[in-house]
Amino acid sequence: MNYKAIVIGTSFGGLEALKIILPGLGKEFPVPVIIVLHIGDHSNDTFINYMNSICPLKVTEAENNEEIKPGHIYFAPPNYHLLIEPDFTFSLSTEEKYNYSRPSIDILFESAAWAYSKNLIGIILSGANSDGAYGLKLIKEFGGMTLVQNPCSATSPTMPRAALKMVLPEYRLKLEDIAVKLVELTNG
Repeated sequence: MNYKAIVIGTSFGGLEALKIILPGLGKEFPVPVIIVLHIGDHSNDTFINYMNSICPLKVTEAENNEEIKPGHIYFAPPNYHLLIEPDFTFSLSTEEKYNYSRPSIDILFESAAWAYSKNLIGIILSGANSDGAYGLKLIKEFGGMTLVQNPCSATSPTMPRAALKMVLPEYRLKLEDIAVKLVELTNG
């Protein structure tokens, strides 16, 4: 399969999970990684600066109308929904919170499923609510690959469990196995 993008959704426990996964992708990683991390209204700047110091790929906050480029890691800005347009650019929205969240994982995943269809990998990591479960279901329905962190290895298992109740993913992995699987799926 020729994957064109990866979307990741996480909240409580997500910072620690991403510190393990993202550096393991390697500098030749061929697809963009687009992430919703629930952090409330707080700035991503400190975390993004830290991730740039440990990741071989460029880590930035997504900007409105920005073209999505391979080999980049994008974070949704705080207090904005992040959507992917059919022309593979980002759009930002300040519409109502969805699943008590803005940015919402479901909104990113749904727009990504429409844009990338079967060429998308969707991932749910540690988190304390059910945001992302419906979006992951849509990714699978559009023919994309789905992956859920094993709840036993999650700081907060609520989000992975909610996803597992809604969809049977192709992969249910321990945190330390996720980067290896992503490299295999995108380079194999």
